[in-house]
Amino acid sequence: MWWQYLLVFIGALLFDIVPFPFLPAFTIMVFLQIIFKLNIWLVVVIGVVGSVLGRYILLLYTPFLAKKYLKESKNNDIQFLGEKMKENVWKGQLLVLVYSLLPLPTTPLFLGGGISKIQPKYIIPAFLIGKFTSDTLALFLGAYAAENVQAIIDNAVSWKSLASLLLAFFLLFCLFFIDWRTLIQTKKLVFNFKVFK
Repeated sequence: MWWQYLLVFIGALLFDIVPFPFLPAFTIMVFLQIIFKLNIWLVVVIGVVGSVLGRYILLLYTPFLAKKYLKESKNNDIQFLGEKMKENVWKGQLLVLVYSLLPLPTTPLFLGGGISKIQPKYIIPAFLIGKFTSDTLALFLGAYAAENVQAIIDNAVSWKSLASLLLAFFLLFCLFFIDWRTLIQTKKLVFNFKVFK
């Protein structure tokens, strides 16, 4: 039985370690909880720990990806955005908390944090609180919806899931192609599409 909880941990870790928009970690948590009839609270705790560790690792290796694939000017631009976030720690933490409570992919948030080399202490605590709250809700809703599996399968490719995926790609587009330094300093929206090496 312990190996089933290990699957929850590994699944959540792998879902949240990838540097591109992917299914949210709670989907594997809900799936495993329903299939193996696991204790919801243990799934929440173990899954959130796996998810947070995955995002932490993403924060650590993102600067290497950015250095390899992004131009120095884009790296500097995103790092400037990170410096702005660090200027007001509480506002930054509140932004991370609210963002992680919403049903939005957090990949853009962590890619931006990783590229801007924000220390994990500026992101992880608020993400942990938001993740624990939103995943708990998702797991209880998933357990309730387990009786309606066919409806869940039918809605897996719904306008909501597609909208969420499109929003994730839009946020990544904004992160990479908006000149953040110019926007913040001069209040002018400027796009730069020459960001990759």
